[in-house]
Amino acid sequence: MTTLAPTFQHPALGPQAVFRTLLDALARPGRPLSITGDVPGPPAPAAPALYAAALALIDFETPVWLDATLQPLAPTLRFHTGAPLVEDPANAAFALIGNPLAMPSLAAFAQGTAEHPDRSTTLLLQVTSFAPGPWRLTGPGIKAATSFGATGLASDFPTQWRTNHARFPQGVDLFLTAGHHLAGLPRTTWIEG
Repeated sequence: MTTLAPTFQHPALGPQAVFRTLLDALARPGRPLSITGDVPGPPAPAAPALYAAALALIDFETPVWLDATLQPLAPTLRFHTGAPLVEDPANAAFALIGNPLAMPSLAAFAQGTAEHPDRSTTLLLQVTSFAPGPWRLTGPGIKAATSFGATGLASDFPTQWRTNHARFPQGVDLFLTAGHHLAGLPRTTWIEG
């Protein structure tokens, strides 16, 4: 028998608060923000921020791709959101990744089109932690260059991200999550380092 993880205690207010934090994270790239308040307890191995973000973003109309690490989340996501799960990351509106070291390249996900750049995949990556450096971020939403880093990403992530950035207006956006914190990286953000 599968045990389902809980969802928000306040079905309207909980997701709204998380959604505001997600928007704030994209508006201020590379700035880790805390998910607080009505955060449901996630099923292992999902972190609270990743799980709360998934519940706030995903619904029955958004195809989702899960990496092998987060496959245990499938029954809970299906139950609470009704989201269809897809096997091909290029068909996903959202991708939940518990092991970024083993994930497909960013190019493997939906990139959107010139007419519809919004039809790209938004990735939620679970990393170990955030720390200042070794990257220098610039772009919209960043007043002066900011130092940012995350442990648990592949060493070629900055190179992949620069290629993603060059596809603008196409390309993917992503959220990095660690524990109760998340940081946004929209495709408009440039990474050096």
